[in-house]
Amino acid sequence: MRKKIVAGNWKMNKNAEQTEDLLNELIAQIPTESNAQVIVAPTFVNLASTVDHLEYTSISVAAQNMHQAESGAYTGEISADMLKSIGVDTVILGHSERRAIYHETDALIANKLDTALKHDMTVIFCFGEELKDRQSANHFNIVENQLRDGLFQIKAKDWENIILAYEPVWAIGTGETASPEQAQEMHEFIRETVRKTFGSDVAEDVSILYGGSVKPDNAKEIFSKPDVDGGLIGGAALNAKDFVSIVNAI
Repeated sequence: MRKKIVAGNWKMNKNAEQTEDLLNELIAQIPTESNAQVIVAPTFVNLASTVDHLEYTSISVAAQNMHQAESGAYTGEISADMLKSIGVDTVILGHSERRAIYHETDALIANKLDTALKHDMTVIFCFGEELKDRQSANHFNIVENQLRDGLFQIKAKDWENIILAYEPVWAIGTGETASPEQAQEMHEFIRETVRKTFGSDVAEDVSILYGGSVKPDNAKEIFSKPDVDGGLIGGAALNAKDFVSIVNAI
Protein backbone atom coordinates (compact mmCIF):
# COMPACT_ATOMS: atom_id res chain seq x y z
CA MET A 1 0.00 0.00 0.00
CA ARG A 2 1.50 3.32 -1.08
CA LYS A 3 2.21 6.08 1.41
CA LYS A 4 0.42 9.39 1.74
CA ILE A 5 3.09 12.09 1.87
CA VAL A 6 3.17 15.86 2.36
CA ALA A 7 6.59 17.42 1.77
CA GLY A 8 7.41 21.08 2.35
CA ASN A 9 10.10 22.58 0.14
CA TRP A 10 11.27 25.73 1.90
CA LYS A 11 13.52 26.81 -1.00
CA MET A 12 15.82 29.77 -0.17
CA ASN A 13 13.80 30.92 2.83
CA LYS A 14 14.16 31.02 6.64
CA ASN A 15 17.36 31.83 8.53
CA ALA A 16 18.43 29.75 11.56
CA GLU A 17 16.14 31.47 14.06
CA GLN A 18 13.16 31.44 11.70
CA THR A 19 13.76 27.77 10.94
CA GLU A 20 13.69 26.89 14.62
CA ASP A 21 10.49 28.88 15.15
CA LEU A 22 8.71 27.18 12.24
CA LEU A 23 9.84 23.74 13.35
CA ASN A 24 8.53 24.36 16.86
CA GLU A 25 5.15 25.36 15.43
CA LEU A 26 5.02 22.25 13.27
CA ILE A 27 5.97 19.97 16.15
CA ALA A 28 3.22 21.48 18.28
CA GLN A 29 0.52 21.27 15.61
CA ILE A 30 1.13 18.17 13.48
CA PRO A 31 -0.55 15.11 15.03
CA THR A 32 1.83 12.33 16.02
CA GLU A 33 -0.53 9.83 14.42
CA SER A 34 -0.96 11.76 11.16
CA ASN A 35 -2.27 9.85 8.13
CA ALA A 36 0.55 11.37 6.09
CA GLN A 37 4.31 11.08 6.22
CA VAL A 38 5.49 14.67 6.72
CA ILE A 39 8.79 15.87 5.25
CA VAL A 40 10.45 19.29 5.46
CA ALA A 41 13.29 20.50 3.24
CA PRO A 42 15.04 23.54 4.72
CA THR A 43 18.14 25.22 3.29
CA PHE A 44 21.50 23.43 3.39
CA VAL A 45 22.82 25.60 6.24
CA ASN A 46 19.91 24.57 8.47
CA LEU A 47 19.78 20.85 7.62
CA ALA A 48 21.90 19.55 10.50
CA SER A 49 20.10 21.61 13.14
CA THR A 50 16.74 20.55 11.68
CA VAL A 51 17.67 16.87 11.92
CA ASP A 52 18.61 17.37 15.57
CA HIS A 53 15.46 19.38 16.29
CA LEU A 54 13.16 16.73 14.81
CA GLU A 55 14.97 13.69 16.23
CA TYR A 56 12.11 12.57 18.49
CA THR A 57 9.26 13.54 16.18
CA SER A 58 7.52 11.89 13.23
CA ILE A 59 8.66 14.62 10.81
CA SER A 60 11.38 13.68 8.31
CA VAL A 61 14.04 15.89 6.70
CA ALA A 62 15.02 16.17 3.04
CA ALA A 63 17.69 18.12 1.18
CA GLN A 64 16.65 20.34 -1.72
CA ASN A 65 19.40 19.15 -4.07
CA MET A 66 22.79 17.38 -4.22
CA HIS A 67 25.71 16.94 -6.58
CA GLN A 68 26.24 13.82 -8.64
CA ALA A 69 29.93 13.40 -7.77
CA GLU A 70 31.18 11.70 -4.63
CA SER A 71 33.60 14.55 -3.85
CA GLY A 72 35.99 16.90 -5.60
CA ALA A 73 36.55 20.43 -6.84
CA TYR A 74 32.91 21.48 -7.03
CA THR A 75 32.77 24.74 -5.11
CA GLY A 76 29.46 25.35 -3.38
CA GLU A 77 28.12 21.83 -3.93
CA ILE A 78 26.96 19.14 -1.49
CA SER A 79 27.51 15.38 -1.87
CA ALA A 80 25.34 12.44 -0.91
CA ASP A 81 27.88 11.34 1.68
CA MET A 82 27.77 14.76 3.33
CA LEU A 83 24.00 14.58 3.58
CA LYS A 84 24.05 11.06 4.97
CA SER A 85 26.70 12.02 7.53
CA ILE A 86 24.28 14.49 9.19
CA GLY A 87 21.32 12.13 9.09
CA VAL A 88 19.64 13.28 5.87
CA ASP A 89 18.64 10.34 3.69
CA THR A 90 16.04 11.99 1.43
CA VAL A 91 16.74 14.44 -1.41
CA ILE A 92 14.65 16.40 -3.92
CA LEU A 93 15.99 16.04 -7.47
CA GLY A 94 14.84 17.54 -10.75
CA HIS A 95 12.83 20.38 -9.24
CA SER A 96 11.38 22.71 -11.88
CA GLU A 97 13.50 25.61 -10.59
CA ARG A 98 16.67 23.53 -10.89
CA ARG A 99 15.67 22.64 -14.45
CA ALA A 100 14.67 26.18 -15.48
CA ILE A 101 17.12 28.42 -13.61
CA TYR A 102 20.19 26.17 -13.47
CA HIS A 103 19.50 24.34 -16.74
CA GLU A 104 19.68 20.86 -15.26
CA THR A 105 19.07 18.29 -17.99
CA ASP A 106 17.39 14.91 -17.74
CA ALA A 107 20.81 13.30 -18.18
CA LEU A 108 22.29 15.25 -15.27
CA ILE A 109 19.30 14.50 -13.06
CA ALA A 110 19.58 10.80 -13.96
CA ASN A 111 23.24 10.92 -12.88
CA LYS A 112 22.31 12.54 -9.56
CA LEU A 113 19.57 9.97 -9.07
CA ASP A 114 21.97 7.08 -9.61
CA THR A 115 24.35 8.55 -7.02
CA ALA A 116 21.56 9.01 -4.49
CA LEU A 117 20.35 5.42 -4.93
CA LYS A 118 23.93 4.15 -4.61
CA HIS A 119 23.93 5.77 -1.16
CA ASP A 120 20.54 4.23 -0.30
CA MET A 121 18.82 7.59 -0.25
CA THR A 122 15.14 8.22 -0.93
CA VAL A 123 14.60 10.52 -3.92
CA ILE A 124 11.68 12.87 -4.47
CA PHE A 125 11.88 12.96 -8.27
CA CYS A 126 10.29 16.09 -9.76
CA PHE A 127 9.07 16.61 -13.30
CA GLY A 128 6.35 18.47 -15.18
CA GLU A 129 5.49 20.51 -18.24
CA GLU A 130 5.61 24.26 -18.83
CA LEU A 131 2.74 26.45 -20.04
CA LYS A 132 3.79 26.27 -23.70
CA ASP A 133 3.72 22.47 -23.49
CA ARG A 134 0.22 22.45 -22.04
CA GLN A 135 -1.04 24.98 -24.59
CA SER A 136 0.36 22.94 -27.49
CA ALA A 137 -1.15 19.71 -26.08
CA ASN A 138 2.36 18.28 -25.72
CA HIS A 139 2.19 17.85 -21.95
CA PHE A 140 1.88 14.07 -21.88
CA ASN A 141 4.89 13.67 -24.18
CA ILE A 142 7.01 16.03 -22.06
CA VAL A 143 6.17 14.19 -18.84
CA GLU A 144 6.79 10.77 -20.36
CA ASN A 145 10.15 11.87 -21.76
CA GLN A 146 11.24 13.34 -18.42
CA LEU A 147 10.37 10.08 -16.71
CA ARG A 148 12.08 7.88 -19.30
CA ASP A 149 15.21 10.01 -19.69
CA GLY A 150 15.71 10.96 -16.04
CA LEU A 151 14.34 8.03 -14.07
CA PHE A 152 13.63 4.87 -16.02
CA GLN A 153 17.27 3.74 -16.05
CA ILE A 154 16.77 2.39 -12.51
CA LYS A 155 15.97 -1.22 -11.60
CA ALA A 156 12.60 -2.40 -10.29
CA LYS A 157 14.03 -2.88 -6.78
CA ASP A 158 15.07 0.79 -6.68
CA TRP A 159 11.47 1.97 -6.76
CA GLU A 160 11.10 1.46 -3.01
CA ASN A 161 13.35 4.55 -2.71
CA ILE A 162 11.44 6.70 -5.21
CA ILE A 163 8.71 9.28 -4.59
CA LEU A 164 7.34 10.98 -7.71
CA ALA A 165 6.37 14.66 -7.66
CA TYR A 166 4.46 16.04 -10.63
CA GLU A 167 4.87 19.82 -10.98
CA PRO A 168 2.72 21.50 -13.62
CA VAL A 169 4.98 24.52 -14.01
CA TRP A 170 2.25 26.31 -15.95
CA ALA A 171 0.06 26.35 -12.83
CA ILE A 172 2.66 27.93 -10.54
CA GLY A 173 2.70 31.73 -10.48
CA THR A 174 1.31 32.11 -14.02
CA GLY A 175 -2.28 33.07 -13.29
CA GLU A 176 -3.37 29.74 -14.73
CA THR A 177 -5.13 27.27 -12.46
CA ALA A 178 -4.87 23.48 -12.53
CA SER A 179 -8.07 21.73 -11.54
CA PRO A 180 -8.17 18.58 -9.38
CA GLU A 181 -9.42 16.78 -12.49
CA GLN A 182 -6.34 17.85 -14.46
CA ALA A 183 -4.13 16.69 -11.62
CA GLN A 184 -5.85 13.30 -11.56
CA GLU A 185 -5.65 12.96 -15.34
CA MET A 186 -1.88 13.44 -15.32
CA HIS A 187 -1.28 11.30 -12.23
CA GLU A 188 -3.24 8.47 -13.82
CA PHE A 189 -1.11 8.83 -16.96
CA ILE A 190 2.09 8.80 -14.87
CA ARG A 191 1.07 5.64 -13.05
CA GLU A 192 0.18 3.95 -16.34
CA THR A 193 3.54 5.00 -17.82
CA VAL A 194 5.33 3.40 -14.88
CA ARG A 195 3.17 0.29 -15.21
CA LYS A 196 4.07 -0.22 -18.87
CA THR A 197 7.78 -0.43 -18.06
CA PHE A 198 7.99 -1.76 -14.50
CA GLY A 199 4.69 -3.59 -13.95
CA SER A 200 1.60 -3.18 -11.83
CA ASP A 201 3.23 -3.84 -8.45
CA VAL A 202 5.68 -0.95 -8.85
CA ALA A 203 3.04 1.36 -10.34
CA GLU A 204 0.55 0.75 -7.56
CA ASP A 205 3.13 1.09 -4.78
CA VAL A 206 4.83 4.34 -5.83
CA SER A 207 3.55 7.56 -4.25
CA ILE A 208 2.85 10.36 -6.72
CA LEU A 209 2.73 13.84 -5.18
CA TYR A 210 1.15 16.90 -6.75
CA GLY A 211 3.14 20.14 -6.76
CA GLY A 212 0.92 22.73 -8.42
CA SER A 213 0.21 25.47 -5.89
CA VAL A 214 -1.50 23.32 -3.26
CA LYS A 215 -3.14 25.48 -0.59
CA PRO A 216 -5.42 24.86 2.40
CA ASP A 217 -8.52 25.70 0.35
CA ASN A 218 -7.84 23.23 -2.47
CA ALA A 219 -5.80 20.49 -0.78
CA LYS A 220 -8.70 18.27 0.30
CA GLU A 221 -10.25 18.12 -3.17
CA ILE A 222 -6.90 17.47 -4.87
CA PHE A 223 -5.90 14.80 -2.36
CA SER A 224 -9.26 13.06 -2.77
CA LYS A 225 -8.33 12.00 -6.30
CA PRO A 226 -7.41 8.30 -6.49
CA ASP A 227 -3.95 8.71 -8.02
CA VAL A 228 -2.87 11.76 -5.98
CA ASP A 229 -0.95 10.56 -2.92
CA GLY A 230 -0.08 13.90 -1.35
CA GLY A 231 1.73 17.09 -2.21
CA LEU A 232 5.08 18.77 -2.66
CA ILE A 233 4.30 22.15 -1.09
CA GLY A 234 6.17 25.39 -1.78
CA GLY A 235 4.93 28.73 -0.48
CA ALA A 236 2.29 27.30 1.86
CA ALA A 237 4.99 25.23 3.60
CA LEU A 238 6.50 28.42 5.03
CA ASN A 239 3.43 29.10 7.14
CA ALA A 240 2.78 26.57 9.91
CA LYS A 241 -1.00 27.04 9.96
CA ASP A 242 -1.30 26.59 6.18
CA PHE A 243 1.06 23.61 6.05
CA VAL A 244 -0.67 21.84 8.94
CA SER A 245 -4.03 22.41 7.23
CA ILE A 246 -2.68 20.74 4.11
CA VAL A 247 -1.31 17.81 6.13
CA ASN A 248 -4.68 17.40 7.81
CA ALA A 249 -6.41 17.36 4.41
CA ILE A 250 -4.94 13.92 3.61
